[in-house]
Amino acid sequence: MNEYLDNARRHIQRTVISGCDSLSETLNMTAMFASTSANQMLNALMHLKALLLQEAIEFIGLSGRANVVGDSSGATGASGSGSRSSESESESGTRSGQPRLVSVVCGFPKDIGMYPHYSKGQFGEDAWFSTSTDQADALGVADGVGGWRVYGIDPGQFSRFLMRSCERLAHAQDFEATRPEHLLARAYCNLLEQKQPILGSCTACVLTLLHDSSTLYAANIGDSGLLIIRDGAIVCRSMEQQHHFNTPYQLAVPPPGQGLNVLTDGPECAALLQFELQQGDVLILATDGVYDNVSEELLVRVLSHASGISDHVKLQTFANSIALMARSLSFNPSHDSPFSLNARRHNIDAPGGKPDDITVILASVV
Repeated sequence: MNEYLDNARRHIQRTVISGCDSLSETLNMTAMFASTSANQMLNALMHLKALLLQEAIEFIGLSGRANVVGDSSGATGASGSGSRSSESESESGTRSGQPRLVSVVCGFPKDIGMYPHYSKGQFGEDAWFSTSTDQADALGVADGVGGWRVYGIDPGQFSRFLMRSCERLAHAQDFEATRPEHLLARAYCNLLEQKQPILGSCTACVLTLLHDSSTLYAANIGDSGLLIIRDGAIVCRSMEQQHHFNTPYQLAVPPPGQGLNVLTDGPECAALLQFELQQGDVLILATDGVYDNVSEELLVRVLSHASGISDHVKLQTFANSIALMARSLSFNPSHDSPFSLNARRHNIDAPGGKPDDITVILASVV
């Protein structure tokens, strides 16, 4: 069975990468990303979504039961994508009175050549986790700060360790599902306590949804973040935290003796959020590789169609669409990206998209 699942992952990976290449060719044919090319992008994505859906169903042969691609410990993916439910089929019936999350993940490293093989919980220097406990569903993303690489430090190690610690600590007996900021703080302390120092820094956003409640709780540090879409509009968003342009708040562990020279924000700086979910809501939890390249208008136009979807394969195609859109636009020099618009507001010339690692966790409330 493991060999079968590995083959399934590789097959879907090839399909996603092939689709990304095709979409990039479509974008390169346009001179500007104006309203007409935005419509072309959406049409291309909808066509690609249908192809990916058919590929997955035909290969897996389970007509919609795509959670076979996942595993019991969290969402999986290829250099492109993976999916899992936030709860098992046997548990879903017992919680039918409350909203539940069906979640999938997709992403790309900025430099696929540097990260040719998928590593669970990682897309380049981005990291993520998705888990379900007896109390709650918990999801998180983190974005390693790439500037550490010039000092010989792997930026992805910091974000990976933080997210893995969050996932592990979510299963601890003293886990407070209503306090995701405590989960983030404990994971950060765990990182600080390592005998072999794990140096670097990252932004992070963690959320929880209790099984016996419809209340979502989130804690965000930096410019990763959360959007909630309902009835074709954004009804909730996490607050982005920036010291100044392109310098987000970040958890950090500096080299010995360099504490005063490194930007460091503690978990207590996290912006907190509490929101009542409804069935039909769509959540996107993503790193800035998405938000710096895809406008909120386009995110809403695509994801409004994902409302109420409980089938993992169908939901996965929407996550793939967002990740492919972000990656294609990030390398488009003619794209007037959200990052470029923000730069101009600060009198900085930064045209085009912003190449970056991309991580998308997409969840449907059903």
